[in-house]
Amino acid sequence: QVQLVESGGGLVQAGGSLRLVCAASGSGFSINTMGWYRQAPGKQRELVALKFSNGHTNYIDSVKGRFTISRDNAKNTVFLQMNSLKPEDTAVYYCYAAVVVSGTTSGSWGQGTQVTVSS
Repeated sequence: QVQLVESGGGLVQAGGSLRLVCAASGSGFSINTMGWYRQAPGKQRELVALKFSNGHTNYIDSVKGRFTISRDNAKNTVFLQMNSLKPEDTAVYYCYAAVVVSGTTSGSWGQGTQVTVSS
């Protein structure tokens, strides 16, 4: 079984920065895509950024130029550097991984980490 453990959330003032980290642990698996989603109160969970196994990235428009996703494939770890944070970035951020076990791919989620941006 694969576990995703996130860290790095917290409270920051508008214009500040935070770095989220998500590490996958377990055995007998590999990971294709890794990324981050977020869910604000009363809203649906939305994609923030994805990092594909071929190195390509995908960002939601509202974070382009402010957030950067990166991966350490050897350590099954994904990072999200968040700069110039805005109050509307406040949400619970969830790590996502497309995990391959015995040739079958399935989605796995972390427990979430709270990011709060004060104005």
